Amino acid sequence: MSPAELAEALAGDEPPVLIDVRWRLGGPPGLESYQAGHVPGAVYVDLDAQLAGPPGDGGRHPLPEVAQFEAAMRAAGVRSGRDVVVCDEADSTTAARAWWMLQYYGHDQVRVLNGGFRAWEAAGLPVSTGEPDTKPGDFIAQPGRMPVLDAASAATLAKSGILLDARAPARYRGQTEPVDRVAGHIPGAVSAPTAENVVADGRFRPVADLRERFANLGIDGAGNPEAAVGVYCGSGVTAAHEVLALTLAGIEAALYVGSWSDWITDPSRPVATGPQPG
Repeated sequence: MSPAELAEALAGDEPPVLIDVRWRLGGPPGLESYQAGHVPGAVYVDLDAQLAGPPGDGGRHPLPEVAQFEAAMRAAGVRSGRDVVVCDEADSTTAARAWWMLQYYGHDQVRVLNGGFRAWEAAGLPVSTGEPDTKPGDFIAQPGRMPVLDAASAATLAKSGILLDARAPARYRGQTEPVDRVAGHIPGAVSAPTAENVVADGRFRPVADLRERFANLGIDGAGNPEAAVGVYCGSGVTAAHEVLALTLAGIEAALYVGSWSDWITDPSRPVATGPQPG
C-alpha cells in the first residue's frame, strides 16, 4: 500500500487499524522513533515484547505464546473483518514480520505500508506525536495459517527444494557474524539477501523485477502448494520480508521461524561456509 492509498483509507468511513512496528537490531528502541513522530492513529507494537517470545532454544525471535499475541493485537485494536496496515521505518523488514504473524494467526486482511514511515513523511502527509485512543479489538488467534519449517524440514528442503538464506552475503559465507555465536549457513541453502528485494528508499521492487530475481535463483514463479520454497535468516524477521517479496511475486514459501539462531543451538547440525557452489 502506498502512502497516498493509506491516507485515503484512513479518511474513509472504516479506516484500517494502523500498527507501527519500528525496531532496530541492537537498539535504540523503536518506541523512541514512534514517540518522535508517526502516522496519525498508529499504535506502537514492540517486536521483542509482542511479536516474539523469549529467546532460547527456538532462536532469538521465536513465535510468542498464542495468548500473548492475541492480547497484543486486541490491545492494538485488531478485530474480525477490519483491515490492518503495518509500517516500519522504511524497508518493511519488521512490518513484514507483523504481516506474516497476523496471517499465521488467522487475520488475512493485512497490508504493509510500502516505504514505511519515511515514505509517508516524504509525501508531505501529517505526522502525529500523540498516542491514539484505541478501542480494544476482538481478534482471536488461530495459529497455523502460514507454512512453516523447523530445523529438520529446513534441512530436507535444502536438498529437495529451494531454501533461501535472506541474510547479507558475508554472513551467509561465514566471513562475519555480528549477532549469533556461529558463522556460516545451512548446507544446501541459496544466498538471497533481503536487501535485494527493495530499492534505495526501502520500497519493494516492482513485481516483474521480483519475479525475475527469484527466477534467477531457480524459482519459476508458478507457486507451489507443497511449499517447495523456504526461507530463513538470523532469527525469522528478515526472512518474513523475503516471504512477503515472494508472495508479491506469486510464490508461496515457508518460513523457518527459528532460523539460523535456532539451527546453531544443536551442535550436531552441520554448518557450511564459503560461497554457494556453481
